[in-house]
Amino acid sequence: MKKSLLLLLISAGLFTSCDKEQDPFLISANSIGHLTKEVQIRELDSVFAQDSIVRQVSEGELYRSNNEIEVYDKKGKKMLLLEPVQAFDSTSTIGFVQVLDPRFKTAKGLNTQSTFKDIVENYNISRIENTLSAAVIFIDDLNIYVTIDKKQLPADLRYDTQKRITAAQIPDEAKIKYFMIDWD
Repeated sequence: MKKSLLLLLISAGLFTSCDKEQDPFLISANSIGHLTKEVQIRELDSVFAQDSIVRQVSEGELYRSNNEIEVYDKKGKKMLLLEPVQAFDSTSTIGFVQVLDPRFKTAKGLNTQSTFKDIVENYNISRIENTLSAAVIFIDDLNIYVTIDKKQLPADLRYDTQKRITAAQIPDEAKIKYFMIDWD
């Protein structure tokens, strides 16, 4: 009896001490794999230790400064484009992420290769904005917005930025052009 109780306690201890490893490609409201909204720029090398980080620094282009950070996998494929909240500050956190790699996906499978139908079936759309060349679809629960090229919309919506675009007007098969996360 004592042996089985001891064995049971040891087994329970092992199961509770083993943490489930985090999916390195899972997108949630506060994280993208191991990258969280609290991670500072100076910590990116440790977060992406198995990957390559390229910092794009430019100033002066039409009085605009840029401090984009590109993340590549081991094979050289660009995965993410990061932009800090505060440019040129190593203690800044990430404010904006553009997801480029389809391996990054939400718990419900939304990724860069998804269609508008995938969005509608799995998420509540907060709003849709009409821009010059795209419909911007906001999913506030995840701090995500995606764009759909207006070339995929009905002709009467393509050239008028004043028209309101509704979910019913966007074809199910419309593909995502850009997939962004806004932590700012």
